[in-house]
Amino acid sequence: MTRTLRGAIAVASTVALSLGVVATTGAAPGQAKQEIRIGLLLPESKTTRYEKFDRPYIEQKIKELAPDAQIDYYNAAESATTQQQQVNTALAKGDKVLILDAVDAKSIQSSVEKANEAGVKVVAYDRLAQGPVDAYVSYDNRKVGELQGRALLDALGDKAEDGQIVMHNGSPTDPNAAEFKAGAHSVLDGKVKIGKEYDTPNWDPNNANQQMSGAISALGKDNIVGVYSANDGLAAGIATALAAAGMDVPLTGQDAQLDAIQRILLGTQTITVEKPYKPEADIAATMAVNLAEGKPLPADLTPTTVTSGSGQKVPATLLTPVVVDKDNIKDTVVKDGLYTVDEICTPAYADACEEAGLR
Repeated sequence: MTRTLRGAIAVASTVALSLGVVATTGAAPGQAKQEIRIGLLLPESKTTRYEKFDRPYIEQKIKELAPDAQIDYYNAAESATTQQQQVNTALAKGDKVLILDAVDAKSIQSSVEKANEAGVKVVAYDRLAQGPVDAYVSYDNRKVGELQGRALLDALGDKAEDGQIVMHNGSPTDPNAAEFKAGAHSVLDGKVKIGKEYDTPNWDPNNANQQMSGAISALGKDNIVGVYSANDGLAAGIATALAAAGMDVPLTGQDAQLDAIQRILLGTQTITVEKPYKPEADIAATMAVNLAEGKPLPADLTPTTVTSGSGQKVPATLLTPVVVDKDNIKDTVVKDGLYTVDEICTPAYADACEEAGLR
């Protein structure tokens, strides 16, 4: 685990400890105990992280800080309209704080404004929603793109000048995708020719597969030397298209999904970018409980400020991502508790695991 991640966890733990004391002491004599009711709104379940990691980590931390808290959970299943309706439901139920990972950062603005008018606080989680958001926690998304771009160039080596790359940037409704894209371009531009570039609606692997197949047909497989993929879901669809064309070229990713780690072991994906979920989830939960208790967020929990697409200045924590390749799987995703060696090294990957030193 990196020094930055250890620091982030320490910050979350320190603040959480102080909050835990407040949350469990109850109201002063003669006063009614304040109810803590928090709405958790996640964007989809197709990407494995949300149900396997984000939701349980956030709920666990909220309960640790405020055992009597009521948590109302919603998953928008990739629908911006559904998420807007879910915000309305959360407000009607009496949720006092919303932890919101927006499907569409722009279209959710009216819902954020509605929450603000009702006196409900909004913690933007992982993606910065537009509107009067009260706090934001994510990773340094431009840095993610820079790391991906640098890893792709390193993998290409001298071949960077011999052909073209294809870029798959993610969903145009996700502000993070724009930051990944900007970070990647800051490294790649002028170093390699970009033959085709796509935005992929809803981060859909099937769309990425079709886009990659189209790029291979248009450019010719012998002219493609590498592929930038903004996340592991897209990389799954891209890898299938590359395999169908008999191609073996460097391929990036992000989110450290289990299937991506296994592709890295087999050599069909070059790297992924790990953004450990627990530090991010713990900070979001800590922010939410603090706001639910009517307390200002401590400066060490919001050390920076970001500007949303609608121009609001939002207090924020931005964590630092980590590149995962074949050589450091044990020191990253295994050490950080994302997966055990047994989960990674199923029989189909036994030989690759042994070669990588996981067995």
